Amino acid sequence: MSMTRRGGEPGTSRPRAFLRAAGGGGRRGRLLAGLGAVTAGLLALHRFVPNTPGRLGSLLETFLLWLGPAAALLLLCAALRRARTALVVLLVPVAVWAVSFGPLLLPAPPPGPRELTVAQHNVADDNADPAGTARALAGSGADLIALQELVDPALAVYRRELASRYPHHSVRGTVGLWSRHPLTGARALDIKPADVTEPWRRALRAEVRTPYGEVAAYVVHLPSVRLGPGGLASARRDESAARLGRILAAERSGRVILAGDLNGTLDDRGLAPLTSRLAAPGRGLALSYPAALPAARIDQVLARGGRLPSIRALPGTGSDHLPVLARVALDETP
Repeated sequence: MSMTRRGGEPGTSRPRAFLRAAGGGGRRGRLLAGLGAVTAGLLALHRFVPNTPGRLGSLLETFLLWLGPAAALLLLCAALRRARTALVVLLVPVAVWAVSFGPLLLPAPPPGPRELTVAQHNVADDNADPAGTARALAGSGADLIALQELVDPALAVYRRELASRYPHHSVRGTVGLWSRHPLTGARALDIKPADVTEPWRRALRAEVRTPYGEVAAYVVHLPSVRLGPGGLASARRDESAARLGRILAAERSGRVILAGDLNGTLDDRGLAPLTSRLAAPGRGLALSYPAALPAARIDQVLARGGRLPSIRALPGTGSDHLPVLARVALDETP
């Protein structure tokens, strides 16, 4: 005797129901599984995404961090739909994200010997409260403060407000370094893109005489990037990063700290000339831009001859960037 479903074919009701439950919730389950596979591929293989046209690779890497929350949301949808296959597939991008970014969420280790703290902040050339910004940065207790977009008359305010706690400072063009410790040999660096004809000084190098020995400190501001119909316009930034990378390659000091607005995340291949030579923070997301709703950390602190146990974002100032504060643990022998 055969089993017949009303209005359907004989013997199909229970097998189909079983397949829907075990196989992923039908068409929507397959869609979720497909999105999960694509997300996992982008997370694990983003370096293979071509950068032309429109520097798509760099664009993806700018927001790579956010693929994790996207995968988690898809996982929740799959769970609500009881799409078992999709659930299994979506565990892959979640796991890849956890391996890549999970350590940044762990608690920072306790302070150790030979540590410096470095505050990095693009103060914005239209900052309406430079005095309040300077006081907030001084209140962070940083040993070094690196600033970008220093313009008159605000520059005089930063000098005045920071002078008591930071007696040593150097400004070149629109970037400056304030220090608790003596500075020597400060000079501007040429990282200007070839097609820029107007005056453009946005990098400096100085030697800092710390209690743990000398450190070469760099303060930089790489060119801005723009997102438009043609994709990510980052050619100038990439060229400037390459110029700075060659300077770092020739740097003789065993201890280097670089702080700056790099206009890119550390995953962005355009910053590879820097990230391939310097260590990044091990803990902390420290999303810094835009200040109103931070989506990416483009304000960076990197180092050589030491490690960076942590980095964190500080409360907002009058700038469209948030300041970040990094700990730098210097090696005993550079």
